[in-house]
Amino acid sequence: MTLLDILNHKGHAVLSIEPTATLAEVVRTLVEHNCGSLIVCATSGDGLRSRMVGIITERDILRACAAGKAPLERQHVHDVMSSNPVTGRPNDSVEDTMGVMTDRRIRHLPVLDGGMLAGIISIGDLVKAQHDAMTMENHYLKSYLHG
Repeated sequence: MTLLDILNHKGHAVLSIEPTATLAEVVRTLVEHNCGSLIVCATSGDGLRSRMVGIITERDILRACAAGKAPLERQHVHDVMSSNPVTGRPNDSVEDTMGVMTDRRIRHLPVLDGGMLAGIISIGDLVKAQHDAMTMENHYLKSYLHG
């Protein structure tokens, strides 16, 4: 199974935010959508296209709170986001991606296809995919054994 298989099942929609947004806006968006990260996208000069410039996660917000530099309303995404996030490709396997995410201690992985954002995968998506595959395999093995 590949990341593309997961994205085709769960969808390719990605929640994003501008780098100039405040951390308070990030918190509201995360809570509103019950998610753990947002892709940070900057709008190009023509105002029509946006490109991924980073990712901001719950962990980034916690670090900003712990640093206590300013209230969340006065801190901006571009100051605390991860500018060079680890990314995956659509044809990456679930197994390899689980290893990368575990080794790098990340829970959200943007998936890029030819440099364009194709979606985002969470560690929960990978665990669900593995669980579903094992459940299906277990079902077929039991069916085979019991005729």
